[in-house]
Amino acid sequence: MSWVITGSQPFPAVIGEPFGGGYFAGYISHTADGNPTHALIVAPRETGATGTSYTLTTNLAWKTANTATAGTTSDFDGVANTAAMVTAGIADHPAAKFCVDLSIGGFTDWYLPSRYELDIAYFNLKPGTQANNTSWGINDYSVPKRTINNTVAYPAQTSVTAFSTSSEAFIASEHWSSTANVASSNIGWWISFASGLLGQNAKTAGYRVRAFRRIAL
Repeated sequence: MSWVITGSQPFPAVIGEPFGGGYFAGYISHTADGNPTHALIVAPRETGATGTSYTLTTNLAWKTANTATAGTTSDFDGVANTAAMVTAGIADHPAAKFCVDLSIGGFTDWYLPSRYELDIAYFNLKPGTQANNTSWGINDYSVPKRTINNTVAYPAQTSVTAFSTSSEAFIASEHWSSTANVASSNIGWWISFASGLLGQNAKTAGYRVRAFRRIAL
């Protein structure tokens, strides 16, 4: 394996390599300047002899009602958004509850990722060959910082075999993020892992879920 060393703690350097209970999905910059502040870890799709599912392949709602949840509008901090849902009542937030209830590899700090955390995973681990939506791609929090939108062909399908096959690949459909719409309290953001499109829908709509955890650098 290749590693980045920060202080005494090693961090993964190769996209898609196993690390921290899941797989390294990329770095994020909370300072929005291209300097990494956290390593993002995506949960495995399944593990163990019984094939325990850690990726939701059926649909869950963002919330059980189309109402506001305070503190859930961060574009880049899924931990903060998820913590706000816990404070407000995690049972009312099925997608986030699925994540926080997970225990994988001894780690219990899984959360529902923000919209730009999911965008980083799409960019680095795009599962298929479908054309990208070209309305999105700018990401102030990505490492390196992306300042232009996707093209039809870029990003390309990931070269990480496990993430371009059924083993660990993101399902090529919409996944809920933990980011709520700032202007409309009844709406949450999702991202399509088929095209990279970022879209919005009522919080009671059902989409797929894949948990993340992160490690501060």
